Amino acid sequence: MTEIQWGAVVPQGWRLDLAHLPDPVAQFEAMVGVAREAEALNFDSVWLYDHLQPVHGESETTFECWTSLSAMARETTRVRLGQLVTCNSYRNPALLAKMAATLDAASGGRAFLGLGAGWDQREYEAYGYPLPYPATGERLRRLGEAAQVVSAMLSAPRSTVTGSYYQVRDALNVPTGVQQPRIPLLIGGSGEKVTLRLVAQHADACNLTDHTDPGFYRHKLEVLAGHCDAVGRNYDSILRTASLSVFAAPNESDLNRLLEPHLRGRDRAELAAGSAVGTPGQLVDIFNGLVEAGIQYFILYFHEPTQLEPMQLFAREVIPHIG
Repeated sequence: MTEIQWGAVVPQGWRLDLAHLPDPVAQFEAMVGVAREAEALNFDSVWLYDHLQPVHGESETTFECWTSLSAMARETTRVRLGQLVTCNSYRNPALLAKMAATLDAASGGRAFLGLGAGWDQREYEAYGYPLPYPATGERLRRLGEAAQVVSAMLSAPRSTVTGSYYQVRDALNVPTGVQQPRIPLLIGGSGEKVTLRLVAQHADACNLTDHTDPGFYRHKLEVLAGHCDAVGRNYDSILRTASLSVFAAPNESDLNRLLEPHLRGRDRAELAAGSAVGTPGQLVDIFNGLVEAGIQYFILYFHEPTQLEPMQLFAREVIPHIG
């Protein structure tokens, strides 16, 4: 039986999942409390989104990803800590390597480094990096160079990398982290020509997202395998992850109540195309189909996350039947 691993995305406000709480301290404690519960339920990791303001633009709390994970490192003992995914343009990649190494030390060797090209133009413009908003091709070129910088600095105490966008000259990174041979680098995205090639060249893990069709993952992983062949990389050395929203309830009646505020004019089938929706038995079928397509590691956002019951239900009645 394949050993499948599980991560839980912790509420941080980006999806307005802390707005019902009275103040920032209570919100932060709720976020950390979900991380602790995920650890108690034997999830392998906890994750945060790397966003700076809510997805719909409301004036509500959104906690910063990396500083929040550093706090969680001291509030947990076993779960790994990752980002879905760090927006490359928000932090210089050399600084990001230092941050990852620090998180790895603070957590006793539990850090992932998730990295992506970035996509939220509102945040780029609001926070001013870089302007004007770069086209997709430029953001991907920047991502490729950043992956080189991060890989070098997490692998050796001193690094020199010269690119068009990023340069480091004998940059010191001590410690490089706790994990050996290095902190795992996860690259997020499913672009077939560039992003999956960057995974083959630089990453220890890929992350695909927002689909429940096994055919989607089967095709994308075939493309990744082709890139691995082209660059001389062992495909099986890359951890294959998928991130999904999950709507889990013990019965159809409760599931319909959970879904109602999220449909917004869509039918259930449309929502279920990009999110895992169901009772435990239905979710077992969905996730076993994705395992058969080649996914090894699932990173899940549970609606509604601070309520804990959906995550508890999933851990109790779905995870034991997957793989």
